[in-house]
Amino acid sequence: MNIDMIEAAARRISGHARRTPLLSSPFLDEIAGRRVLVKAEPLQHTGSFKFRGAWSAVSALDPEVRAKGVIAFSSGNHAQGVAYAAKLHGVPAVIVMPEDAPRLKIANTRGFGAEVVLYDRANEDRDEIGARLAEERGLTLIKPFDEPQVIAGQGTCGLEIAEQAAEMGIGEADVLVCCGGGGLTSGIALAFEAHAPGLRARPVEPEGFDDTARSLAAGRIERNARMTGSLCDAIVTPQPGELTFPIMHRLCGPGLSVSDEEALRAMAAAFLRLKLVVEPGGAVALAAALFRPKAVEGDTVIAVCSGGNVDPALFREVLERFG
Repeated sequence: MNIDMIEAAARRISGHARRTPLLSSPFLDEIAGRRVLVKAEPLQHTGSFKFRGAWSAVSALDPEVRAKGVIAFSSGNHAQGVAYAAKLHGVPAVIVMPEDAPRLKIANTRGFGAEVVLYDRANEDRDEIGARLAEERGLTLIKPFDEPQVIAGQGTCGLEIAEQAAEMGIGEADVLVCCGGGGLTSGIALAFEAHAPGLRARPVEPEGFDDTARSLAAGRIERNARMTGSLCDAIVTPQPGELTFPIMHRLCGPGLSVSDEEALRAMAAAFLRLKLVVEPGGAVALAAALFRPKAVEGDTVIAVCSGGNVDPALFREVLERFG
């Protein structure tokens, strides 16, 4: 992985992905005690940053290989990104999803024309299922984070943040990133290394599922003890990736974690103050910016809200409780 791959992905993705804005609100600044800027990836195609990596990976395939179709496994956002990227390229897609994924994400994935295969995430191995189907059907597996072209695509978000921060005169800041397997975090960190060395990527995870934070502290990959029990389903993964962890260990600051309730409070704040719809897993970075002020350095903090594909019933409940 290197900056050349990210810049090549940016060229391929130009005209297909949206350049999402950095949003701000004095009300959020007051809560955090510093300037807060929010990278609004829920406004990306399919409602999350995952479209970037999906388009990068699908577009990089040899045309003959791509024509046979692609397969991916995901709790929802990578699923939708790959399904839509495949549809735009006119090729078939099979998506392996946990059966407890939000109904909206499953429905959207099917709506993009993909075949959805459901599995029990507590008792079945999605990697094994994906590998088996790929071999049986001649499909190309696009992993959700531990794949060079996916990391390259996610790194385009970092290129945009670097440009936008420079336009605002921001040379130094912690950039908090919602982190599952580390594709987005590592891609952003590589982009900063080349184009904005004063910006520091920091992974944020749900409490009890902080494998990346523990791995960074230990200097080796550590696993989560369980895979269920958080509302932040989009970023619950077994462990950091074999490709993503070395990048994060070299370039990222210490990891942070927030409670599910803090993520829900951040969702409400994003909607009330920015009119931005964010899902729980996509809100943990903003939650850390707002509710972990002592853990963040500098006068400005940038939080990447990574996705907005929230179940409507849950979103209504969040606004009733915290709105």
